[in-house]
Amino acid sequence: MNIAKRKGLISQAEYAKYLRPYLPKAAFEPNTSRLWLLWINVSILVMGWGMASQLDRWSPSLLWLFLPIAVVMGNSVIVLLFSSHDLMHSKALKTPLVRQLTTLLGMTMLWMPPSLWKALHNRTHHNKTNSLGDPDRNYLQSHPNNFGKWIQNLFAPSHNVNPLWTAIGMGYAWGIYTFRNLVSVLFYNDGTNSFAVAAFRVTEKERRAIAGELLAIVATHVGIMAFLSFDPLKLALGYFLPIWIGYAGCLFYIYTNHMLCRMTEVNDPLINSVSLRVPKILDVLHLNFSYHTEHHVFPGVNSDYYPQVQALLLEHFPGRFNLLPAMTAWRMMLTTPRHYKDEMTFTNWTGEQSVRCPLSEVAEG
Repeated sequence: MNIAKRKGLISQAEYAKYLRPYLPKAAFEPNTSRLWLLWINVSILVMGWGMASQLDRWSPSLLWLFLPIAVVMGNSVIVLLFSSHDLMHSKALKTPLVRQLTTLLGMTMLWMPPSLWKALHNRTHHNKTNSLGDPDRNYLQSHPNNFGKWIQNLFAPSHNVNPLWTAIGMGYAWGIYTFRNLVSVLFYNDGTNSFAVAAFRVTEKERRAIAGELLAIVATHVGIMAFLSFDPLKLALGYFLPIWIGYAGCLFYIYTNHMLCRMTEVNDPLINSVSLRVPKILDVLHLNFSYHTEHHVFPGVNSDYYPQVQALLLEHFPGRFNLLPAMTAWRMMLTTPRHYKDEMTFTNWTGEQSVRCPLSEVAEG
C-alpha cells in the first residue's frame, strides 16, 4: 500500500525510502561549506573577544556600541551549533581525528562534548524521537519530582510559567540541558538515573572521550575569561552576553522542534516534529534549521535541500505535516502546559490540568 494514503503512524525509514527517489543524488553528498562556516564564526568570536579586551579603554558613554557586536557574536554561537550539527550528521569530515577536533571546536561554546552529542542526539534522539526513550522530550507528570523536572517546569515556555523565568531560561536552559546529560553519563552511566528525562548509556570508550573533551572545553572557557582579564565588564559584554544571546536563539528553535507534539511509539517525524516558517534571512543565517521535520526524515541530507524535501512532504502527505509560522508555534508553547500526562495530553506540575496536544490532529499550518 502507498504510504501516502495510509492512516496511522509511519516510520522515518518508510518516509525516507518513499521520498528518496524524488531527490537528486547531490542532496546526499557531503557539504564542506559547513566547515568553512564553522571557521568563519570562530573567527568572528575571536575578533569580538579581541575588541572586548579593550573595553576598559572605552568611554562609559560609548559602551552601548558593543551591543551590536555582542549580537553578531551571539549569532555565531548559534551557527557553531547548527554547522557542527550538520557536520556530525554528514560524512564531510572523513578523518576521525580531524572530525573530532573540528566538532570539538564547534561545540565548545555550547559546553557540549561532541562524543556526548553523537550519543545523545544522533544515536538516541533521532532513533527514539518523542518517545519514552527520548532524552529531549518533555518530562512526564508521573516522573519523580527532582531538579531536572523542576527546572524545566520553571524555565520552559508554558501557559503557567512566569514570563521573567522564561526570559532567564532562554539564556540558561541550554546549559542546564548539557549539565543534566553530562552528569547522567559521567556519574550514573547505568541508564537508571532519575533526573534525566530519559536515561541513556554510553560505552566506556565514549565516556572517556566525553570526559577528555569536557576538560578541553573547560580549559578553553577559562582561557577566554583569562584573556578578558576576568574583568567583570569585559566578561559581561564580551563573554556572557554573546553566550546568552546564542543560547536564546538556539532554544527558540529547539523548544518548538518537538515539545508541542504528541509522543509516538513509532518514530513518525511528521507527527512528532515541527517545522517552522521563519523569515528567509534566518534560514540563510541558520542553515535551514527551521526545516526540522525534513531533517528528521533525512538526517544526513544536505540542509540546502530541505526546501525541496518540504515541497515533497506537502505534495505527498498533505494535511499530515506540522508546518507552522514561528510565532504561532511560540504562542502555542505559551498557552499549553509542559508535562505529558499521556502520549496525547499535556498537564501541569500537579497533574490537575488536561490539555490535548494542539498538534495531535495533524494539519499543515
